[in-house]
Amino acid sequence: MAGTAIVLSFLFGAPVSTMAQTDPAQAARSSIDPARLAGLGEFVDGVMAQQIATREIAGAVVTVVANGKILFSRGYGYADIERNIPVDGERTLFRPGSVSKLFTWTALMQQVELGRVKLDDPIDKYLDFTIPANGRTRPILIRHLLDHTPGFEDLGGITAESVSGLIPLDTFLKNPKNIPARVREPGVETSYSNYGSAIAGYIVQRVSGEAFADYIDRHIFDPLGMTSATFREPLTGERAANMATGYKLVDGKLVAKPFELYSNIMPAGSASASGPDLARFMLAHLGDGRLGNVRILKPETMRLMRTSLTRNAPSLQPMAHGYMVLREQGPRLIGHGGNTADFHSYMVLAPEANFAFFVSTTGGQGSYGGRTELMNAIIGRVFPAAPAPRWTGKAAPAAGSYRTNRRTYSETPNPAYDIKVTAQGEHGLVTEAGGSKTYWEQIGPELYEQVTGARAGGPYERLQFYGPADDRKLSFGSQPHVLFRLVKP
Repeated sequence: MAGTAIVLSFLFGAPVSTMAQTDPAQAARSSIDPARLAGLGEFVDGVMAQQIATREIAGAVVTVVANGKILFSRGYGYADIERNIPVDGERTLFRPGSVSKLFTWTALMQQVELGRVKLDDPIDKYLDFTIPANGRTRPILIRHLLDHTPGFEDLGGITAESVSGLIPLDTFLKNPKNIPARVREPGVETSYSNYGSAIAGYIVQRVSGEAFADYIDRHIFDPLGMTSATFREPLTGERAANMATGYKLVDGKLVAKPFELYSNIMPAGSASASGPDLARFMLAHLGDGRLGNVRILKPETMRLMRTSLTRNAPSLQPMAHGYMVLREQGPRLIGHGGNTADFHSYMVLAPEANFAFFVSTTGGQGSYGGRTELMNAIIGRVFPAAPAPRWTGKAAPAAGSYRTNRRTYSETPNPAYDIKVTAQGEHGLVTEAGGSKTYWEQIGPELYEQVTGARAGGPYERLQFYGPADDRKLSFGSQPHVLFRLVKP
């Protein structure tokens, strides 16, 4: 890949030395065995060297917290290739994308604590416009926003092409062209909804009487000392100067892209933040809502956010209250991913072990896979798992094409985006999507575990087939926010 050498020259970022203070509130909690953390920074350096060499990554940040302190926040590659500016693990800003939703869910739960919002109330109680029912009979509740079960079709057109195209949040949400159709009853199944998340932020704005970005500043960012974080676009001043450039690969060369604009649907993903900003947020969540002398949520509220809410597949992970459950035990892992056109991020927390990390990459198309591989490498290194025993019972038919329930239903679906499943022997199968194939082996009734691409120590991705004969479904363990339906046996 052209440009690899220039990126590698600034691969290894030094740990942030100014952030090693331990928060007493978290130090008193259960803690991770320090032996699991020994050499973790060097391990991440090695993984990043491989990713930059093979995954078209221009720049990245990896921030790790454990036992009440920030272990390190390391920058890799370049924030700006043309100007020869390396990523600084302490100062460079990245776009966390939908990880921003965790700020929104935190703000919403603050309103629940204050008694301004109730989880079992219809969202209509808090809105000043009407979302057409489209033949649905049950109301959308606040809790349906948290677990992505409001029943909306997917919403496109959420970015602005230029600053002149940015409009207030309420103006965007109220425009009939932007209101997604209600295509199923709420609470039935998850289907990721940016519009639903933005509605949650708008409700925070209405019940608090503060503009959403102002509210997040005053009640989350400022109290936690997240001095670089903001939902506002475009960036100005020092934030703009410290912002990592987004890149794409064109004819083998990494080419800079303009700053992305998402604030029309701000609560769903327009944040910019540094590694240390996100470290402080993770520490507050690991600390049951407290960081130092600052409390942003009560312990019982924070525990509720981690509690499972809705599960599509019976043997796979569920959605929690805003968080995705990545592993249910050994220890329980929760988190949230985020993808803009140019940045790919993930935040993972292990509350039982008092450990969390954030990763974000930018670069060519391969940087998305690089983000996922980096995340899995850290999980497998710190919380290793073993492959499940293979199943020898009777195998059920599973072949066919499966289509996501997260789509625009008013448009004709493109079969090229379907997941194609073919049998491979009696207890194996192959899934094909986006031109790549993955081999799986059966570990239980209609339950399979990933073989292709799995690292020693895991985590091992799983998929499950379920549902009655006339409504067969497929889900993946890492995607509790969406499912796929059989459309062609």
